[in-house]
Amino acid sequence: MTHQYQSHIVWTGNRGEGTSGYRSYDRTWDIAIEGKPVIHCSNDPLLGGDPAKMNPEDLLLSALAACHMLWYLHYAAVDGVVVLDYQDTPVGIAELGPGGAGRFASATLHPKITLQPGSNVDVAHAIHGRIHEVCFIARSVNFPITYEPVFVFADK
Repeated sequence: MTHQYQSHIVWTGNRGEGTSGYRSYDRTWDIAIEGKPVIHCSNDPLLGGDPAKMNPEDLLLSALAACHMLWYLHYAAVDGVVVLDYQDTPVGIAELGPGGAGRFASATLHPKITLQPGSNVDVAHAIHGRIHEVCFIARSVNFPITYEPVFVFADK
C-alpha cells in the first residue's frame, strides 16, 4: 500500500529583479497547502537567511521529532503507559563539506515525558527502541538517531 503526500512551495524572495544577480533575491518561500496555515520559511541564517523563519533543517528535525512522538504516544497507549505530557528539544548535528555542501551527521532526541504515577518506567523507556522500525521520517533519513529521554511523574 502506498500513500501520497503533496506540498506546495511558493518562492517569495523576488525583490523585482528575480535572480539577475546572486544578491538580488531573498532565499524565502512559503509552504502553502490548501486548507492549512501558511508557513513562512527562509534559508539557514548561516547562509544569509532570516533567523525568524523556519528553514529546511528546522523542518526536517521537527518532522523527525514529531514522528517519533506520535509513534511513542501510540505504543504507550497500547502498552498501558499513561503519558500526560510530552515535550522534545531535538538537536541535529550538521557537517559542512568542501564547497559548502552540508548534511545531517546525527540527531539526538531529548523528550521529557510526564507519566501518570504508577506507570512502568522500564516499559516507557523500551518504547523508544521500537519506534525507528516504524517512523516514516526516521526510516527515510541516512543519519543515526539517538534518544535521551527524561521521565518524570505527575504530582498526585
